[in-house]
Amino acid sequence: MTVISPADLQAGLQRLGFSDFRPGQRETIESLLDGGRVLLVAPTGGGKSLTYQLPASLLPGTTLVVSPLIALMHDQVTALEARGVAATYLAGTLDGDVIRQRMSAMARGSYKLVYVAPERLTFDGFRDLVSKLDCPLVAIDEAHCISEWG
Repeated sequence: MTVISPADLQAGLQRLGFSDFRPGQRETIESLLDGGRVLLVAPTGGGKSLTYQLPASLLPGTTLVVSPLIALMHDQVTALEARGVAATYLAGTLDGDVIRQRMSAMARGSYKLVYVAPERLTFDGFRDLVSKLDCPLVAIDEAHCISEWG
């Protein structure tokens, strides 16, 4: 288990553009960093993304984020990269060459976070790749949509 000091946690928070935690965020993040499993239900704008992005930025390996919303994936990746956190997304809207390049970079451990659409999990090649990664966390974003995923 990786030990993250309070100073490292605060520095990571600031690197992501925040000065303070919202209620429940610190406890959620600390639980994840301690190897716990968390189901976080919070309103829109409640700061859910930080609860997996911050641990992902601090832990070794690549965190997988499953999200059904391509625009949200794109926005999250853009914001993370602007803060110096290596991130990408994979969605069916991308050119096949782009997907292959990003998956190759994943295999090299180039990303801290990889956002994927739920259907990506049905591809054998992707599942094989993920099984070989050091993947400390898996986050399901927009989990209320799971019943629609099939």
